[in-house]
Amino acid sequence: MLSRDRVEKYYRFYGARHSILQVGYLIDFEVEESGSFLPRIRSISHIGFKWLYNREKLFIWHRFISIFEPHLRDVTQIDPIYYETLLECVKKWHLQSPKRLIVESYIKILKHEGRLQPLDKCLICNQSIDKNIAFVGKFIPAHPSCVNQHPIRKESVEYLLNSFSSIWLNDEEIERLYLIALKGF
Repeated sequence: MLSRDRVEKYYRFYGARHSILQVGYLIDFEVEESGSFLPRIRSISHIGFKWLYNREKLFIWHRFISIFEPHLRDVTQIDPIYYETLLECVKKWHLQSPKRLIVESYIKILKHEGRLQPLDKCLICNQSIDKNIAFVGKFIPAHPSCVNQHPIRKESVEYLLNSFSSIWLNDEEIERLYLIALKGF
């Protein structure tokens, strides 16, 4: 379970009266300490959102949430940015394009972690990048010809990295950046 500043492990019995919890849902619950075993969660209340019954948006949400588990697997203390970014996404999910939200959130987290690379040099040939850019995983810049990808306007990406807004990127560019984000942190 991801909370504002921790990643916790809990136990829950799945019997006839207990529904299975799905990854990515916002829930309220009580914790019951249980001796030497993991604490148990009880009195679970699901906090719903308007978009939960939109199958496509729910599928995209589950794919996005799945990249956090390996990234936070062995961590117990976390910065609030993870929780707050996900909560912000949940609130905007029915209003904006989910793929744009994912790209913007992914960039925000990479920048917070100090893992965004400068866009001036290509990872492959180490030459400067002028007008068009492409990316290998985790938004590492390269020339489109070096990685055999379609180009993205460098100035649009710079705007995204500085403002966390994808407004200057078209849907095809967002789709390419979304697929990079799904590869994980």
